[in-house]
Amino acid sequence: MTDDRLKPVLDRIDDEMPAAQERLMEFLRIQSISTDPEYKGDTRRAAEWLAKDIEGLGLDEAGLRDTPGHPMVVGHGGPDGGAHLLFYGHYDVQPVDPLNLWDRDPFDPAIEETENGPVIRGRGASDDKGQLMTFVEACRAWVAVHGALPCRLTFFFEGEEESGSPSLIPFLEANREELQADVALICDTGMAAPGVPSIATQLRGMLKDEFTLHGPKLDLHSGHYGGPALNPLREISKIVASFHDETGRVAVEGFYEGVEEVPAELLAQWEDIGIDESAYLGHAGMSVAHGEAGYSALVQQWARPTLEINGMWGGYTGVGSKTVIPAEAHCKLTCRLVGQQDPAALRRAVRAHVEARLPQDASVEWKGELDGAPAAVFDTTRPEFTGAREALTEEWERDAVFTAMGGSIPVAGYFRQVLGMESMLIGFASEDDRIHSPNEKYDVAAFHRGTRSWARILAALSK
Repeated sequence: MTDDRLKPVLDRIDDEMPAAQERLMEFLRIQSISTDPEYKGDTRRAAEWLAKDIEGLGLDEAGLRDTPGHPMVVGHGGPDGGAHLLFYGHYDVQPVDPLNLWDRDPFDPAIEETENGPVIRGRGASDDKGQLMTFVEACRAWVAVHGALPCRLTFFFEGEEESGSPSLIPFLEANREELQADVALICDTGMAAPGVPSIATQLRGMLKDEFTLHGPKLDLHSGHYGGPALNPLREISKIVASFHDETGRVAVEGFYEGVEEVPAELLAQWEDIGIDESAYLGHAGMSVAHGEAGYSALVQQWARPTLEINGMWGGYTGVGSKTVIPAEAHCKLTCRLVGQQDPAALRRAVRAHVEARLPQDASVEWKGELDGAPAAVFDTTRPEFTGAREALTEEWERDAVFTAMGGSIPVAGYFRQVLGMESMLIGFASEDDRIHSPNEKYDVAAFHRGTRSWARILAALSK
């Protein structure tokens, strides 16, 4: 990608990297732990710092927007008439516990040398302050060199991502028109493997459910009723075992409706990433993949649906023994969804599967309507995806890949549901960044090349 506007911007980023790192350090020192009321003032201070920082980009407006929780930071700027991009990140961070496992004060960030190169160590370095600032610094370089942003930009920063985003949907709904853009750019993600630039284009959805299997009307003495009594723990174990067949395939009728195979071209990109499946499994103490037969661990994680049992309990679980047949047993489960799977239809199918297997004298109670969200699959034929991929390829000197994510980033779904807007998820975090854990870090190279990458993407998308 040759663009006469771009080279001086990249040179500016290189020259100003020490100053950019110091700005990030200042941001990281603010203890914006959104989930703990003790840090409410600090979280607001982080929002104020960020709003003031982006004011320097020559925006038409930038400031805090109060919510029932922590404030949003919103800014608008750049020329009208061309592309309009919305950039999203979050300025809040996870709690630091357990503090004794940190090698330094988590809010006293520093650059440390490691065997893999220098890293920025501190809470929020990767998730998400460092990632967020790569975009801000790219914009700062554009304004310094050219006197203006390359296209119309909306900056949208949240302060509750790490505490469930309770204010996000109401804010999107109340400000739907103001937040409209051609596409959203989301930085809260990472690279598929070291040095492999990635655009996440698929996110698995989520379905949660919980049920209680009721049997006898009270706990029973196993000496008096052992044998003739219905044991809810035994029956719930049979039901749970029936969720999968011997190949690991989910045996719930209709479960795979809306699931498609990975296209050959996309699968080829994934195979070229160079992920070591043995190392991935070995990290968790496993030697083989235990999921759906016939699919690699990567495809199982990114592109196949799951039904997982997250908890099962009942009866006496205290110290010692109690000879009891419990009156009830409990199960929590979640499904990861892909493709066009419908959470509501899937919930009905899972519940029907359970209810069809209840023995006489047993009943089931479901715990309300828990969370359910469809998978997000983005349209990679859009020119924004092509331009961003070419820009990343040029910066990292290897083909960028369209990837998927085994987890969910809810904001991407909310942008689609509320704003009708597609998203591109581009970030430069590494698998070993220890996000949410002690000793979180962000590679200095990721911060530097991530900033250069956003400059290239802005050049591509602003044409």
